[in-house]
Amino acid sequence: MAVYGVFALAATARAAFQITTKFSEAPVAYLLSAVAAVVYVVATFSLARPGVRAFRVSLVAVSVEFVGVLTVGLLSVLDAEAFPHDTVWSGFGRGYGFVPLVLPILGFLWLRRNRPSRT
Repeated sequence: MAVYGVFALAATARAAFQITTKFSEAPVAYLLSAVAAVVYVVATFSLARPGVRAFRVSLVAVSVEFVGVLTVGLLSVLDAEAFPHDTVWSGFGRGYGFVPLVLPILGFLWLRRNRPSRT
């Protein structure tokens, strides 16, 4: 939970700074940073809450995070010119020590371990 919280804060601050100061330089990259920030915020709060609804929201958030980091990571490696400025997920999270690549896997493990009962 703590790592998700830190990433929620870091990604939100980074995206806000990028969008307010240099959006015209790389709008796609900076919007992707904002999307990542929203995903981390949603995941942080939903993973911390009990219940079926929170579980479902968490599952969607962590899935979007995983697909996002794989997609943006792969595209940024295959076509670096398409991503001239880094996002949180560029290079599979290389700028953050690859934590963005590992974090959704840990999120899925957390969800598996803390799955609400069906009753």
